[in-house]
Amino acid sequence: MSFSTAHRSYVKSLYRRMLKNELDWVVRRDIWRGRAMLIRAEFERNRDIRDPRAVAQVLEKFEARLAANLHPDPYIPPTMPGGTKWERNIPPTIAPIYDHLAAEHH
Repeated sequence: MSFSTAHRSYVKSLYRRMLKNELDWVVRRDIWRGRAMLIRAEFERNRDIRDPRAVAQVLEKFEARLAANLHPDPYIPPTMPGGTKWERNIPPTIAPIYDHLAAEHH
């Protein structure tokens, strides 16, 4: 039985979220790399499961583990929404601030 594209994208998303959460906890990449390899090994161990119920149980277990280990203050890149530089220097609007061509101003 092959799985759908939606299932594959969900598993990839779960994998990326687990990696990012580990990176929130461990700043040093050399330590994080070891943990990333452990996460990859867990996903690879469960790669050949074909029973939909067993797959659902494994994914629920991973989701629960991710929810239990979420970082309370995750890293947000400075220029992303919620980051320290988000909208710091917003470019000026293209529209004029004062409409000099309006009829009531003449």
